[in-house]
Amino acid sequence: MGQWGYERQHDALDVDGEEEAEQRDALEGARDWVDDHVDRWHTVLPDLDPHVEGAVTRMQYLADHLRRVGERALAEYGLRREEHEMLHVLVRSGRHTTLPQLAMDLGEAPNAVTESLDALEKRGFVTRSSTGTGEKNPAGDRGEEITLTDEGHTTWLGAIDAAGAEERRLLGSLDWYERTLLASLLRRVVLTVEGHDEG
Repeated sequence: MGQWGYERQHDALDVDGEEEAEQRDALEGARDWVDDHVDRWHTVLPDLDPHVEGAVTRMQYLADHLRRVGERALAEYGLRREEHEMLHVLVRSGRHTTLPQLAMDLGEAPNAVTESLDALEKRGFVTRSSTGTGEKNPAGDRGEEITLTDEGHTTWLGAIDAAGAEERRLLGSLDWYERTLLASLLRRVVLTVEGHDEG
């Protein structure tokens, strides 16, 4: 599209309020620590593409930042990462699944998920029963059914919202068009990775 095309569409949408536009304009030309990082390495590696290095370093930094925020959110709810992943799979599965399917979705052996299941069951976040009977099954029985409770769902949602708040805060520094453009550009990069992997 080119810079001129971007500016033309951006201005035509006029999705910013005056205050938001002033804040965005104030950041134009501002430098972050990555600019200094790129400058230092460019003197050592003259062939370094500053745009590639800058983009990759910023993506890594943001991914690390969001991971740390997510871990703090889980800690606030007393969840370990693997426990939250288990709740996440249960929500995606309609709040019911079997032990073998849960293990498969997590990429683990059935007996490897029982410790986390025990912890979640003790807190009332999941229940376990023999498939189709509603009766409690011995831990580790491959036929048992796992059900997410209302309390488990509320806890999962709270942790998701806490982490999501930071995502919304960060991307809130962009207007609608900029967020759409960023998502589109990152999608193109991901498709390149997927195409490479398939080859």
